[in-house]
Amino acid sequence: MKNSWSRRSFLKFIGASSATLSTASVGISCSSLSKNSGSIKGLPLNTASDDVSLVKGLKYKLLIKEGDSIGKGINFGTNNDYTNLYKFSDGRFGLWVNHEDMNPLLAHGRKDMSKITTSQMNYERDQLGGSFFEVKENESGDWFVVKDSKLNFVLNGNSKIKMSDKVLGSATALGTFANCSGGYTPWGTILTCEENYDKFYGEAIYDKKGRRSIKTTKRDRGWKNLDPRPPEHYGWVVEVNPVTKTAEKIINLGRFAHECATVTLSKEGYPVVYSGDDSKNECLYKFVSNKKGSLKSGTLYVANLEQNKWLSLDYQSNPKLKRKFKSQTDVYIRAREAARIVGASLLDRPEDIEIDPITQSVFVSLTNNSSKNNYHGSILKITENNPSDLSFKHETFKAGGLQNGFSCPDNMAFDKNGNLWLTSDISGYAIGSSTYKGFGNNGLFLIPRTGPSAGDVIKVASSPNDAEFTGPFFSPDEKTLFLSVQHPGEMTKELGKYTSNWPLGGNEKPLSSVICISGDFLEQFTKQDELV
Repeated sequence: MKNSWSRRSFLKFIGASSATLSTASVGISCSSLSKNSGSIKGLPLNTASDDVSLVKGLKYKLLIKEGDSIGKGINFGTNNDYTNLYKFSDGRFGLWVNHEDMNPLLAHGRKDMSKITTSQMNYERDQLGGSFFEVKENESGDWFVVKDSKLNFVLNGNSKIKMSDKVLGSATALGTFANCSGGYTPWGTILTCEENYDKFYGEAIYDKKGRRSIKTTKRDRGWKNLDPRPPEHYGWVVEVNPVTKTAEKIINLGRFAHECATVTLSKEGYPVVYSGDDSKNECLYKFVSNKKGSLKSGTLYVANLEQNKWLSLDYQSNPKLKRKFKSQTDVYIRAREAARIVGASLLDRPEDIEIDPITQSVFVSLTNNSSKNNYHGSILKITENNPSDLSFKHETFKAGGLQNGFSCPDNMAFDKNGNLWLTSDISGYAIGSSTYKGFGNNGLFLIPRTGPSAGDVIKVASSPNDAEFTGPFFSPDEKTLFLSVQHPGEMTKELGKYTSNWPLGGNEKPLSSVICISGDFLEQFTKQDELV
């Protein structure tokens, strides 16, 4: 085998010592390690155009856009995020897509939502949550939507959803929304995560005597003024079964601004779920199930990076939690308070979490934290001997900034060969500002595992104006990367004077959409050959 990838380039990516190389490299394709013999030329970092700009060797196809019909009386929602290509037992495929938020100006022609009308609220409820629709691949390798398939359905702000435990005396919640990233389970269900739920119904605050009140946030959408619902019914991970079209909010995973829910199995075969709380100075969590094939029983932990330990949030075993809360469910509902009580580390917006398929290391994107003057974020790497372990090692895999060629890391995806694909999340108002000058529009980045560019951060796609890429997800053969284009034109101040007209062009209103990326550039990294 040609050693074009070299020991040094492989170690440069994984950050491993030479002593770990022999075990870390098991299962890597011989030919894939020798494919990338030349230097890789990416897009200029400052690329900015109102289109999806791609490196040579990539192309994109629009799969579905906001407002498209997917069946009688149901449309594809807005601000799409996480995507998940689901394969049924009969070989058919469906695509799950999250819908996170809504731009009030683009939706209703108004910015001030403090006096939202009932019809506007109901429209928003219908457009947020998640869509599921059948997709097929034609002979040319292009994917398309089967619009009236019996597989198609939506979960939204008006759907009745079971909860795995009673919350405020109810075992049912009405609606799911603010759905950001997600995950999937080994037993064939999809996890969709409720993130910034406080925009819609505020947040429940408890004083020292346990008295409850509702706090309104600066980004209040006004729903609670028309049809108040308890904030405690939101901020959960929702498990979706596409076969039965049913869903359940999993209380054991805790309540906070879930970015994702990434599942792996312990060496003993028990599910372990990693999830980040996407807010400044919030925490990283891990749930270890004590029942195979289920997330409804086990222990929730929170990370302390200074001690390199996972700290238990078990009510029965912690006197401090018993003094503050009434029950284990109460701990789950107020997970943020519980995390601080046990001594968790407060992090820089922990967002997506992905597991390296080669080394099983856990990668966490820490997007940024202006309160700590950390404007570019970083990628954290956690190493455990067993996902169920309560101790770990951690290090910074990549720090954001011009030197490393990226800023504000968000969603990630590993291909089967262990190359890391990464999206960025510079806020629309900050793109091109002094802090982010030189980065251009948000992008999709590749960090090759092998070859001369191993460990380098390469911009392979640039988003339309004001947008960000979210939810990268590979097809089974990894010849297609599904990718959301979220909130193009979000900085628009006046209807008709849009800051983006993507994807329709002209002077059309911008629309969040899902695209399919393919091409020789992608296949040179994802091609699967016989494993060593």
